[in-house]
Amino acid sequence: MSDKKTSKDAERDLLAPVSFDEFEKPTYEQWQAEVEKALKGGDFHKKMFTKTYEGITLQPIYTPALHAEAIPKGVYPGAGEFLRGTKASGYIKDSWGVSQYVDDSLPKDANHASLYEIVKGGTIHNIRLDEATRHDQDVQVGASVGVGGTSVSTMDDCKQLIDRFNLKENPLYIETGASAAILLGMLAATVKGAKKQTSDLKGLVGADPIGVLAKDGALHISLDTAFDEMAHTVVWAKEQAPELKTVLVSGDVYANGGANDVQEVAYALATAVCYVRQLAQRNIDIHTIAKSMMFTFSLGANFFMEIAKLRALRVLWARIMEAFGAEEADRAVHVHGRTSAFTKTVYDPYVNLLRNTTQAFSGVVGGLNSLEVSPFDQPIRKADDFSRRIARNIQVMLQTEFELRQPVDPVGGSWYVETLAAELCEKIWTEFQTIESKGGIIAALKEGYPQAQVKAILEERFKNLAFRKDVAVGNNMYANMTEELLDPKPENQETLRQKRAAQIDEYLAGAEADAVVKAQATLEASTTEPGALIGLIELGALQKLTIRQIRKALDAGDIASETIEPITAHRWTEQFEALRMRTEAYKQRTKDNVKVFLANMGPIPQHKPRADFSTGFFEVGAFEVIKNDGHETTADAAKAARESGADVVVICSTDDTYPELVPPLAKELKETMPNVTVILAGAPPKDLEPVYREAGVDDFISVRANCYEILHTLQDKKGM
Repeated sequence: MSDKKTSKDAERDLLAPVSFDEFEKPTYEQWQAEVEKALKGGDFHKKMFTKTYEGITLQPIYTPALHAEAIPKGVYPGAGEFLRGTKASGYIKDSWGVSQYVDDSLPKDANHASLYEIVKGGTIHNIRLDEATRHDQDVQVGASVGVGGTSVSTMDDCKQLIDRFNLKENPLYIETGASAAILLGMLAATVKGAKKQTSDLKGLVGADPIGVLAKDGALHISLDTAFDEMAHTVVWAKEQAPELKTVLVSGDVYANGGANDVQEVAYALATAVCYVRQLAQRNIDIHTIAKSMMFTFSLGANFFMEIAKLRALRVLWARIMEAFGAEEADRAVHVHGRTSAFTKTVYDPYVNLLRNTTQAFSGVVGGLNSLEVSPFDQPIRKADDFSRRIARNIQVMLQTEFELRQPVDPVGGSWYVETLAAELCEKIWTEFQTIESKGGIIAALKEGYPQAQVKAILEERFKNLAFRKDVAVGNNMYANMTEELLDPKPENQETLRQKRAAQIDEYLAGAEADAVVKAQATLEASTTEPGALIGLIELGALQKLTIRQIRKALDAGDIASETIEPITAHRWTEQFEALRMRTEAYKQRTKDNVKVFLANMGPIPQHKPRADFSTGFFEVGAFEVIKNDGHETTADAAKAARESGADVVVICSTDDTYPELVPPLAKELKETMPNVTVILAGAPPKDLEPVYREAGVDDFISVRANCYEILHTLQDKKGM
């Protein structure tokens, strides 16, 4: 390579070094003036400020001059209120836990799947239990075996489930429902039977009775029983498995119902405070309580809001634990995050991969302890090898290719994020205090307050989707008309039930009747000594009692909790999915559809923008859109519309041509096609709307139209 300098090199050498000091620093007012010029008369505050579901107004720019007070001074990771994380070294020394759930119906299959997750990059055995197990039931009473997860009824199931698990290296993550006592006892017996130590058990085998009550509207045991059994698990774990947590606080129960981040965190904190008080009443010290608790939160679609949410959570939990008298080390919150189930869609499901990636990214930057990236086909079916691999690899890529293990607290000092976190702290604390003023989370749930608050936000989300202020790609906008839904691959529940029934019958056949009776009697007369219950459950498991039999023995004389209005899980696009499925079912049944004829007026440049908009609008409902290159006269357009057999005619042109075109065309359409629905593409001026309606226009579509309502009305008219 030649060392000879070119003329360009010489010219560049003569230039003075560039310094940003050469440029005058603009003020906020100067910046605003330039923005207002670019807006060309648009309202600065309407265009540039964004109101979130949390009631926070996002500003267009965050500067040190305006937001310096939001930057905490002298705050470091791993100390104080843990704003910047619970570990001084962040993820540099110990990365977040890769916790990919498995939900295979049979224990042996779940075992194989979870072991494979570990081999391919996972670090935590995350086992999702089926509905029957979480309610301490089994196939003998016709419960929902295999629905939503793995069926575990016996100690033999536990053996199959954790066979070859390296419990010292790979912690567990198991949500047990209202009580963890029975499963914990069975796991303890299984570990001991394998000649291992119960101290090998790490991670979480945790109960969240209030979360279950909020989600299901009822518990299969009383709350007092749930709290008593929670205390037993906490004391037992302190003595037998010090690195195992048994108390879970689920914020995603509320998030899946549509809650905003303020509600999710506030209700979770109120739940956690209730657990602290209940355990303290059972003579458990605050240090032990602190070590026993784990939070789980949903990671939603608002990237920076999710980061700020985790920061606000750490601060508020530290303050709460300080009020309970906890030492600084015990004020650190342990958080498991999972990508949002609420934001996943059935249509265009591969977009869920993008949602997963941004949500996981926000959780990692926010400083969670472990992360669960759900498969992209989660709302459709149980995951297969492909969807599990893609979900897992998102985490692997974040750790390796994106190198998010460093630096420590990458958003620390961000004017935007720190301001957002401070605003969230205030709003979460206000909502938390509202719950406390009502007597705590249980009293508030009985009153129906959280349910009403969450429902209001859910309805707001649905409304914004209906008006397409919020966009769900492939659902309320940009629908793929050639898309084929993923095969749901439904599991044969009856075959599974019979298989599980045979397995349990075979297992029970080996039980000694006298020993079973004795074990049941022992459990019925179980002691209230803290922690002792788990040992008795171990003995019952060794005598081949099933989870259902143990629960029946423990519940002698117990009264289940009262019912409340549940916070039902939703997904944000479920209404649009139902809309489209309604059309597709009708098409399959009748070979017919809502036919939408585009009455395109004039040459292509004249009608194309609104024709394209109209096509996208009606394809959201999977309607048949009949297109053309335009008509010169209204008579031609009306004739073509009649010949098409359309149910709907959409007039597409420009605002300045509408006064001349719309009245005669709409009138002729109504005279010759009396049952047709005439729609005008575009929002008319107030003075012209009554003129157009009198001529025969039934509705108008624009960026301000309620897409869902219009399409649903057309379906009703078609008789779908």
